[in-house]
Amino acid sequence: MQGEAAPTDTAETEVAPVEQAWAQAETAPEESSVAAAEGIKEAVSGKNETVGSMVETLDSMAIGMGDMRISLFDVLVVSTVVLGVIALAWFLSKVSRRLVRRFASLDDTQQLLTEKILTIVIWAAAFFMGIDLLGIDLTALAVFSGAFGLAIGFGLQKTFGNLIAGIILLMDKSIKPGDVIAVTDMAGNESFGQIRKIGVRAVSVTTRDQREYLIPNENLMINQVENWSYSSKNVRMQVPVGVSYEADMDLAEKLMLEAAKSCDRILKAPPPTVWMSEYGDNSVNFVIHCWIRDPEDGVGNVRSAVLKKLWWLFKDNGIEIPFPQRDIHIRSSDQLERWFEAMAGEKVTKE
Repeated sequence: MQGEAAPTDTAETEVAPVEQAWAQAETAPEESSVAAAEGIKEAVSGKNETVGSMVETLDSMAIGMGDMRISLFDVLVVSTVVLGVIALAWFLSKVSRRLVRRFASLDDTQQLLTEKILTIVIWAAAFFMGIDLLGIDLTALAVFSGAFGLAIGFGLQKTFGNLIAGIILLMDKSIKPGDVIAVTDMAGNESFGQIRKIGVRAVSVTTRDQREYLIPNENLMINQVENWSYSSKNVRMQVPVGVSYEADMDLAEKLMLEAAKSCDRILKAPPPTVWMSEYGDNSVNFVIHCWIRDPEDGVGNVRSAVLKKLWWLFKDNGIEIPFPQRDIHIRSSDQLERWFEAMAGEKVTKE
């Protein structure tokens, strides 16, 4: 018996045409050039229709530059973020300074160094936080930032050098606020002043005549600096005095010491001393060496006080203060003799 074969329905599978991948992809919505602005726009639009319509209106006012689109809403968001980050960094810097000043265990130099380091950290963190809020991709700016950073490096080389120099000065405490250093102006005249502030770029030095010199930090690092109060605030000063060759030298030295000891600002230890320096043309010259502890209050006023006291002591004890004397020798000549004769004849005529 011949069996019937079961009918096999072979359903032909229709092969669908393969579409290209880019044809299946949906058209990406146009995004704002600022990621933070796009996020704020979506969040606000979902919460309030009125505010959302205002945002849409601001966002519609835009200009396009190639693939970049910048709207008025983007500008407002960027301005708000930048101002907010700057205000936050400024506030945190103020708070950190007040907190550091409460630590009594730190001296003035350590407090200033800590304040500067915290300020740098706070502003650096604020910069990167602003970059993150604005959604700026730094990797896309790698090539441009390399060239731009090289240009900035050459342009701000002195600025960063002064910044690092200021930090080093505060760390090794060679120059600190309150020190008295010798400064020289543009004319070459040397004066002294007290350091008021060590800034990011320069050191502020105030002299006795209230002139304020701003000396770059780097100059104090590479040049020789005369610091009167580096290891000690004791400063020795000299008062030159001249007396007559006919004076009693022992009595003159005694009166000089008495005048120096009478000044309140001159230290008793180490005591003042008097040295004979030279035999001058018109006087025997002495130098009074004395020590003071407060050079920031002036040196010339101490010298003036000693000389004023010594003036009256010399007057009371008969010590002569000499002045320059010159002998004039006139050589005779025929013209001079005729001049004398003419003068004598004119005198007789008048009589």
